[in-house]
Amino acid sequence: RKFRLTGGEPLVRADLTDIVRGMTALPGVEHVGISTNGTKLAALAQPLRDAGAGTVNVSLDALDPVVYRRVTGGDVKQVIAGIRAAVAAKFECVKLNAVLMRGVNEGEIWPLVLFAAEHGLPLRLIELMPITSTDVLTEKNFMSVEDAMALLRQKDELIPQPDWRLGFGPAKYYLLKHTGARVGFIGAMTNLHFCETCNKMRLTADGKVRPCLGDHGEIDLRDTLRHAPDDAAVRSLLQTALQRKPLEHSFRGSYQPCRPMTAIGG
Repeated sequence: RKFRLTGGEPLVRADLTDIVRGMTALPGVEHVGISTNGTKLAALAQPLRDAGAGTVNVSLDALDPVVYRRVTGGDVKQVIAGIRAAVAAKFECVKLNAVLMRGVNEGEIWPLVLFAAEHGLPLRLIELMPITSTDVLTEKNFMSVEDAMALLRQKDELIPQPDWRLGFGPAKYYLLKHTGARVGFIGAMTNLHFCETCNKMRLTADGKVRPCLGDHGEIDLRDTLRHAPDDAAVRSLLQTALQRKPLEHSFRGSYQPCRPMTAIGG
C-alpha cells in the first residue's frame, strides 16, 4: 500500500512523474514517496507533487560546500534550492537525512539542526552502515546516534517524543527544546531492537525482491511478472519473500556487500 521510489537517484529518470502518476492511480495504493539527493529537485518538486507524490526525503550530509562536495561530489546549493522547492510545492512532509561520519561531518550536525529548525523540517541522523563497499565502515569513521545526541546535548535539551510517527520509518524522534528542531535518530548498528518493527522490502534495479537490506537473500520477481499466468503467482511470491524476512540484519557481523547500494534501492 505504501511505496518509496529510491535509487541510485530516481530523479534522473525522464519518466519519473509518469511512474508516480501511474502508481498513485493503482487501486489500493495509498502513498508514494521519493528519496533523492535533491540536486534535480528544484525543477521537479512541483511536477512530482502534482503527479501524486506525497512525501520527499532529501539526503543532506553537510551544509558546508566543501564538506558536501567531499562526501557526494555535488553542489549543496542545488540541494538547498531543491529543498525549498519541495517546501513550496506543499508535500505532506519533507524530511532531511544525514549519515553520520566521524572525521567528516560531525561538525555539520549542529548547522544541519539549525537549518532544519529554520525551515520547519524534520532531520534524521543515520548511523553509517556497511552497504557500499567493504572498507567504508570502520571503527575510525563510525559515529553512533548516541555520540550525535551527546553533541546536541551540549547545545540544547533533547525531549523524547515517543508518539511522533513522521512517515513509516524507524527513527526515534526528539524535540530540541530551545531551537524547536525535530530530530530523528536511526541507529541500525547500535540499536539491538532495530529490526523488530521493520515492515520494509526492497525491489532491486534488476527486479529482485530483497526482504532485508542487511541480508543477501533475494527472490526474482521480474521473471514471475513476465511469465506468470495471473496475479496470484505474483502475490504468492511476495508472500514467500515476506516469510523469508530475517529476524534481524547481518550488519553487525562480517557482512560484505555483494552489490552497490544504487542497485539495491536506498
